[in-house]
Amino acid sequence: MIALTRTVTAELRKLLTLPGIWIALAVTVLGSVAITLLNALMQRDAVLAGDTSRLADTSTFESSFAAAPVIGVVGSVVIGALAIGSEYTADRAESGGARQIATSLSATPNRWLLFTSKLVVVTLLTVVSAAVSIPGNYAIALAVTRGLGTETVTLDEAVARSLGAALYWLLMGLIAFAITALAGSAMIPLAVLITNSSVVPFSLLLSHVTPLAEWLPDAAGRKLFGFPDQLVVQGNLDTLTGGLAMAAWAIALVTAAGIVFHRRDA
Repeated sequence: MIALTRTVTAELRKLLTLPGIWIALAVTVLGSVAITLLNALMQRDAVLAGDTSRLADTSTFESSFAAAPVIGVVGSVVIGALAIGSEYTADRAESGGARQIATSLSATPNRWLLFTSKLVVVTLLTVVSAAVSIPGNYAIALAVTRGLGTETVTLDEAVARSLGAALYWLLMGLIAFAITALAGSAMIPLAVLITNSSVVPFSLLLSHVTPLAEWLPDAAGRKLFGFPDQLVVQGNLDTLTGGLAMAAWAIALVTAAGIVFHRRDA
């Protein structure tokens, strides 16, 4: 346990030296704040003007939660990919062109310990970003709208959906981590996963070809956000089944990545 704690601390410090991690955290927190402000201002002005016809509803929670399926997911994907992908990036030529992984393994020869420590760090950063962003966005929306409109989300529902969003972020971060470890590079996984999370989900396209696409990780867990049917495209899997399917994907990919990490040459 002492060795794990020390290695986690070292990996956390190392990861926080990467500009990309701070960009991911800034995107998660500040990007979602920007969307929340835009939504809350639009909602407040519409209610004050007495014309809410262009709003889906006037729920303060919904206005603060809109960024969760996109901005938050992108941030967690970047965190997960960079946590392991940075190890395989070659240094500058004047520094010898070596990769960080060789130094990391010299400091921590136990590969399973190193791999596990990185997983813990990804989990910590993702959970912290969710704990700051999701409640913070709601507080901002509440302050801007001043309680105007009609809240359709109860406290219990808000808590459950917030926890579901945090779980989705975490699972996507772990999936990004695993895919990057398997690929030995962050570039392609980042490009594919960010596009999938922010532009057009590949699972949505595949769902028009085969119903099996519902079992892909991003589609399986979509109901963890708990959006009403009229606001988003809903899948056929219920929340529990979809969440378990997404978790199974994450566990399987992380396990495969751990085996490859343990056997791959530095």
